[in-house]
Amino acid sequence: MRFTDRGIQALKPKAERYEVWEDGRTGLGVRVAPLGRKSFVYMYRFDGKARRMTLGAYPKIGLADARVLHAKAKQQRERGIDPGAAHIEKRRAERDAETVRELVEEYLEKHARPNKRSAAVDERILGKEVLPVWGSRKAKSITRRDVIKLLDGIVDRGAPIMANRTLAVIRKMFNFAIGRDIIDASPCVMIQAPARETPRDRVLSPAEIGAFWRGLADAKMSDQVRLALKLMLVTAQRREEVTCAPWAEFGLGDKIWDIPASRTKNGRAHRVPLSPLALELLGEIREAAGNSEWLFPSPRTGNPITPAAISHALRDNLEAVGVEGITPHDLRRSAASHMTELSISRLVVSKILNHSDGSITGVYDRYEYGPEQRRALEAWGARLKEIISGEVAPENVVTLHSA
Repeated sequence: MRFTDRGIQALKPKAERYEVWEDGRTGLGVRVAPLGRKSFVYMYRFDGKARRMTLGAYPKIGLADARVLHAKAKQQRERGIDPGAAHIEKRRAERDAETVRELVEEYLEKHARPNKRSAAVDERILGKEVLPVWGSRKAKSITRRDVIKLLDGIVDRGAPIMANRTLAVIRKMFNFAIGRDIIDASPCVMIQAPARETPRDRVLSPAEIGAFWRGLADAKMSDQVRLALKLMLVTAQRREEVTCAPWAEFGLGDKIWDIPASRTKNGRAHRVPLSPLALELLGEIREAAGNSEWLFPSPRTGNPITPAAISHALRDNLEAVGVEGITPHDLRRSAASHMTELSISRLVVSKILNHSDGSITGVYDRYEYGPEQRRALEAWGARLKEIISGEVAPENVVTLHSA
C-alpha cells in the first residue's frame, strides 16, 4: 500500500503483531501491536544480513517525519554505516548523557573551585536556583526557552538581580560544558540579563563615617565582624581580602600587608602599606583573635568568618550604626573617594585599590608607587582619626598634595 495518514489510521490491531510495507520495496513499514500501538520501521540489509530498526511511534512521529528518518537511514547505509547500530548508539548516548546535576558537580569540581574565588557563590546559586528545577534533566535537553522561564520565575518572586547572577553562572557552566564536549551549543546564547543594573555610588559623608564608627560599639555583631568592617574602611581593601586574611600575610615590623595573587580579584599580588591607624587597629584585632592563625576567626569553626557574614551583620544593624543603605563595599568606595578629596591622585588611589590597568601606559609602567601609597594611606588614616574623634568639624579637609 501507499502510505497515507488516513491509511495508517485505518490499520486495526490483530491478535498477533503484524507489519505492513509500503509499495516499491522501500523498506519502510508500519508495525501494529495487539493493543493498537503503531510504529514506523525500516527493513534493510547490511553486510548480507537482514536488519530492522524502529524509526518511532505513530502518531508521535508523523508520516512526513518518518519519511525523513527513513531517507537518512538509507543514506547512512549507502555510506557503509549500519543505520540501526548508529541509532542504538545514539539512544544509548542519550540515555547515558550527563544530567544537569552531574554537570553542576563537574563544573564546580573542574572549573569553579580551582579557578574562581567566587566558587562558593556559584555553588550556592546553582544549588538554590538551578538544581531544584533542572537537576534530573539531561544537560543537553535544556533549551533557551527553559533558561528564559527559569529567569522569569526568579524575577517574578521579586529578585531581579539574583536572576542576573543566575544567568551569569549558568552561562559560564554551559560554556564549560561545550569545552568538555558535554553539549554542542549553549542555551544561553542571545539571552539578555533580565534586570538593568546601575553601579552603586554610595559614599559616606564625614558625619556618616563618624556615626558609623561610633555606632559599631552598640551594634549586635561579633567583635570579629566589627573589627573587619573597621579594617575595610582604614585600608580600603576588599571584603574577601579582609575577612579571610591570615596573620602570615602581615609584616607588622615593616608596616606591610602582602596579599598573595591567589587571594586577589585580579590575580595580582598586592602590597598594602599599613598606616599608624591600621597598626593600632591590628593590635585590637590580635587581642580579639587570640592564638588563631586568622585575623577574624569564626567562634564556631575556627576558620575565617565568611565574607557574607559581615554583609549580613551590617545589613541587620544599619539602625544601630546610624547610617542608611550601606554595604561593606561602600566603605571601600568611601575611603577611595575621601582620599581623592585629599588631593591624592587617582592613579595612587587605583594602586591602593589594586585595580587592573589595561591601558598602554599601565602595561609598560610597572612602578608600584609604594611610597606614594604609604603617604596616601597615612593621610587617610589621619583624616579618619579626626573624623571619628570629632576633633575637627567634618567639613574641614586636610590636603595632601601628591608628588
